[in-house]
Amino acid sequence: MHFHQRTLMRPVACTGIGLHSGKIVNLCLRPAEPDTGVMFKRSDLPASPLIPADVHNVVSTELSTTVGSDGVTVSTVEHLLSALAGLGVDNVLVEVDAPEIPIMDGSAAPFVFLMRGAGFTSQGKPRQFYRAKREVSVSENGKSVAISPADELKVDFTIEFDHPLINQQKMGFVMDERGYDKEVSRARTFGFLQDIHRLHENGLALGGSLDNAVVLDDYTVLNDDGLRFTDEFVRHKVLDFLGDLALVGRPILGAFTAFKSGHDLNNKLFKKFLADPSAWTLVTPEAPAPALEPAAEPMPIFEPAAAQA
Repeated sequence: MHFHQRTLMRPVACTGIGLHSGKIVNLCLRPAEPDTGVMFKRSDLPASPLIPADVHNVVSTELSTTVGSDGVTVSTVEHLLSALAGLGVDNVLVEVDAPEIPIMDGSAAPFVFLMRGAGFTSQGKPRQFYRAKREVSVSENGKSVAISPADELKVDFTIEFDHPLINQQKMGFVMDERGYDKEVSRARTFGFLQDIHRLHENGLALGGSLDNAVVLDDYTVLNDDGLRFTDEFVRHKVLDFLGDLALVGRPILGAFTAFKSGHDLNNKLFKKFLADPSAWTLVTPEAPAPALEPAAEPMPIFEPAAAQA
């Protein structure tokens, strides 16, 4: 756990394909001042409007999470936000010259790699956390997600798909930077071949390919390199969940339990949680005191030979 706010040490940039537009997108991540949070900047538009990363700015949850303000939007924000949360980055300016974040390889790993290359700097100001005080839940159409009190961020996620390679998968994860890097960040988004034509007809997923998504037919994975994890599907759902959760604006101490949840239900839970002040309290955890060095044994005193004589 990071106890002080932190940002990037220097700006860092990348170029990738927009998942839905299929066009080239340029992205630049810049350091930001304490208490700025995550801000999206549409550098391709006049006056470069800003959109705060906030659950109340979510304007669409169809296939991805889209944030917007005054008619300006940025979509597919969840993978980048997940990487920022996983690495404990509180304040950053996200400049993008398109209405969507580049999809990269369909996971958060490229963003993790990018930010590790930039480095991080502690900003000295304490982080504030939302600590859950009681259970809050939402459910609809056989799907559910809930938060309950805990001293750390935990996510227990269950998915169900009528496909022989998925069926029911479960994952429990406790937020930890190294654990996120190793167990979550590399899990790619996935989709089904039967849905691709429908998406294209609706002008969606035009940039989708086997380079940035796991694609399944009725029985197998079509990607030549196969899966990165046998349960990559549920791991990606945890990745998405952590990205949606980052829109709360502060890290959370609480235990989440999700069953077949997605962007829409995630967002509904976070809004319900924030709207009820009896469900949470703001805390500023203190960094543990450094371990004391064991007291050194006193050095023996030897008198000079002349004195001994």
